[in-house]
Amino acid sequence: MSPTTESDLAEAVAAAAAAGTPLAIRGGGTRAGLGHAVTGEVLETGGLSGIRLHEPGALTLVAAAGTPLEQIEAALAAENQRLPFEPMDHRALYGTNGAPTIGGVVAANVSGPRRIQAGACRDSLIGVRFVDGRGTVLKNGGRVMKNVTGYDLVKLLAGSHGTLGVLTEVAFKLLPAPESSATLCLHGLTDNAAVAAMSAALGSPFDVTGAAHLPGPADGPITLLRIEGFAESVAYRAGQLRELLRKYADEITERDDAAPWTAVRDGQTLGDAVGDVWRVSVRPTDGPEVRRRAGLDHPVYYDWGGGLVWLLMPKGTDLRAALEGLPGHATLVRGDEGTKARLRVFHPEPAPLARIAAGLRAQFDPQGVLNPGRMGG
Repeated sequence: MSPTTESDLAEAVAAAAAAGTPLAIRGGGTRAGLGHAVTGEVLETGGLSGIRLHEPGALTLVAAAGTPLEQIEAALAAENQRLPFEPMDHRALYGTNGAPTIGGVVAANVSGPRRIQAGACRDSLIGVRFVDGRGTVLKNGGRVMKNVTGYDLVKLLAGSHGTLGVLTEVAFKLLPAPESSATLCLHGLTDNAAVAAMSAALGSPFDVTGAAHLPGPADGPITLLRIEGFAESVAYRAGQLRELLRKYADEITERDDAAPWTAVRDGQTLGDAVGDVWRVSVRPTDGPEVRRRAGLDHPVYYDWGGGLVWLLMPKGTDLRAALEGLPGHATLVRGDEGTKARLRVFHPEPAPLARIAAGLRAQFDPQGVLNPGRMGG
């Protein structure tokens, strides 16, 4: 099914609920491997497409959920604006085609390196329209920031992976695109030294918008720190930050292109490699311990100042068992269905939280037809 209006989509969901027919919700199909596989009739949202409202002066945008992300980014670039949270493109990791949709970004709460400064996708989301599991159209939030009121279903829908409702429209607050950017590259640091340097940079007054460490390039480890803004300000802050970080690295170079951040954002260094891909969220100071427990010979890189660790592991490896006792959570981002079934994709929830999640699904989707099993519940 590929409805082209919200009312048609609502009718399709209502009919599925009445018949007890499971629905596999699909946007652009680029994140097919994210979460457990869903068996059901495919419900595509690509027919719900188009930018409904863009007010550059108010820094707000409203778009249908099936709108391709590249269309939105092109429209924003024409007004020198951007989505604040730098959404990841999963095609490199999954080897998928198609075009990511803005609804898929919201459903998975997809956020990139700039999250440390601008927050996650859910933090920029100010309004949603969606169809629940009964076929009822609901809305929450607003189309402009001053209208954001009521229960915060906006935050609830972000990251729900289509298990609470099928998104039909989303509204965002925007940010101006920076005039200039600079990336300081610290060469040759150990993991612990890199985390210390990134922490110092993030704790400085120089407004760092990206902090990543790649231990494994052929020419040696490299630590990346990004500064953005007006050209004069970027030049000044980059110079000051360079002085601050001299005690950590003997060699510091600078570049002004976006290529390193695209690679970090999209997991390009892991995309072609054979094995399971894990995403581990921990305290930044625990990042190197994650790598040590996983085995130093495994490809790895750090984002979010060391608090997000991406690892390539041999197929079927239970990484959570190796990390037992370490505060945080580990998500199996890429693995075969057998491994997903055995280890689960998402980190097990504490019992009280699991009860709340089950209760929410029962309220929003009483017949269990929306992406059943996607999150392993």
